[in-house]
Amino acid sequence: MASEIAEAPAVAEALYVDGNIVARAAELSRRSFPFVVICGRGSSGHAGVYLRYLIETRLGLCVSASAPSVVTSYDRVPQISGALFIVISQSGRSPDLVAATRAARAGGALTLAIVNDEASPVALAADLVLPICAGPEHAVAATKTVVNSFIAGAALVAHWATDHALQGGLAKLPTRLADALTLDWSAWCDDLNCAPAAFVTGRGHGLGSVREIALKLSETLRLPAFGYSAAEFRHGPRASVSTMTPVLALRQADAVSQGIDDLVRDFRRANLIVHTCGGPGGTLPWLPDGHPACDPITMLLPAYCAIEREARRRGLDPDSPSGLTKVTETL
Repeated sequence: MASEIAEAPAVAEALYVDGNIVARAAELSRRSFPFVVICGRGSSGHAGVYLRYLIETRLGLCVSASAPSVVTSYDRVPQISGALFIVISQSGRSPDLVAATRAARAGGALTLAIVNDEASPVALAADLVLPICAGPEHAVAATKTVVNSFIAGAALVAHWATDHALQGGLAKLPTRLADALTLDWSAWCDDLNCAPAAFVTGRGHGLGSVREIALKLSETLRLPAFGYSAAEFRHGPRASVSTMTPVLALRQADAVSQGIDDLVRDFRRANLIVHTCGGPGGTLPWLPDGHPACDPITMLLPAYCAIEREARRRGLDPDSPSGLTKVTETL
């Protein structure tokens, strides 16, 4: 896991210069879609959450999340004629994702697979393929492939929407990712030591990273962890936060930052443990703010590094968590 986290800046550079992104974006630009459906599981699903925000904010298209069991268990083919169906998968081998992609194609959608393995069943089932160029990944807990899945979606939208500011932010990501590897978030992990559970929060473009970090805590440290938006926290989960359950807040500098700041302020007034990345009230080491849609990707790396080190400190194997396999196949 540690060596693959360290590869993230290099594979991000390889992806950003790859010509497939521009080609796929050009193909999408020539079409008109009534809506978009995104399909993914686990970390790939979190990349899908991130992509949803980019599509809705940059292109104004409504995005829905696919439920593969509608196809695999309930045997219904979605009626999505003319829509764009995007499936995200590192391995591209889970049967439910393959089935959902085939069903979407049969239902009249244009299907695009964002995958690490261009020869995988998911890639072969799709009309178009966007490889994430991350190279082999062996640790069960995905890291560099997650980073590149996020970047691939962002770069696709940046070119599709002709968003020059986002393109510029993405071009700086390899350097910022390399700088992020030096950030030490051990203070956060110190507070996780005796915690029965943990929370991660953020909002908007940061929500995919929020859920991804919560997943890494659960699978790598065997710690129940929950990722909620700063808004969703106030609709119930806030009641379960205590002085024993540390909160990590991710704050990018955009229109949602005030809501995140307000939640953090409320937690601190209640004497709860909160570690914040970003903003004037940040407590964790961070870089000067970059593009607000790109910073949530950069925030993944110091979190990954801290979790990997904490797993080893606890005597756990972060490369092979108990009960999990690298390729997850669900139906």
